[in-house]
Amino acid sequence: MKDARLRVRSLVTALVLLLITSFTVRAQEGDGFLSDLHNFRVNNYIALDAYYRFSASGDTETLNEIVASINAANESMNSVADSTAGVLSGEQVESLNVEFDKFKDLMRSNINDVRNTGYPDLRLVSDMANQALSMNQVASEMYAVARESAEVATAQRVEAARSAAVTMAQMMAKYSARTHSSVSQTFQGSSNDIPLDEQAKQFDAFLSQITKGGAQGPLKAALDDLTSKWEFIRGSYINYNDNNVAFVIDRYSKGILRGLETTIGLLRENA
Repeated sequence: MKDARLRVRSLVTALVLLLITSFTVRAQEGDGFLSDLHNFRVNNYIALDAYYRFSASGDTETLNEIVASINAANESMNSVADSTAGVLSGEQVESLNVEFDKFKDLMRSNINDVRNTGYPDLRLVSDMANQALSMNQVASEMYAVARESAEVATAQRVEAARSAAVTMAQMMAKYSARTHSSVSQTFQGSSNDIPLDEQAKQFDAFLSQITKGGAQGPLKAALDDLTSKWEFIRGSYINYNDNNVAFVIDRYSKGILRGLETTIGLLRENA
């Protein structure tokens, strides 16, 4: 009888360990899936920001920025498609891939216009801007569905940092469009667009959530750097002015994106 009880207890213990291991693996896969979706959204807007600068200069270095960002988004999309997390259906993932293909085709056409004629086709640029908004909406909806079904309790500060990064990437692209007069109206035709000053206030709220709570060591340094950089350029996003130095805004914005990436990593490590 005693041996039987021991065998039962051992089987129960093994089953519990198996369930814990299985849950941990699914949680890790789900978290990786969310991370890929997040990176996909950010990199597409970084590519859009680079395009607007390229449309004004035709600069090879800026073109390389577009290519690098599209490649990064492509890697994230492939990771989402190849994921074994089982978070979204194949049809859902394919719908996002279709939107991404449309965006890449428009980006390719717009780049070729600038290279061949020296200036952008405003209709195609507007189509690309609207496609970016539409694609981001699909990706955002999928991210929300994935969070609910991935069995991953992502930390509130991590989610705030990811939202802040997407918002900053969108703001960068919009600011870049405004700076280059030939494409300054490309964000004006969509009812889904949010004005720059409102997005800046959204970023304020996200940053407040990220910095809430204790922080020490590298995390504190990262948060202090984020806050400092944002304070330096916040006024330029709240009150757009043609006299602002665009390359400084772009450089600091990219610094904030890098800082948010570091912060997300540190928050996930400390979770």
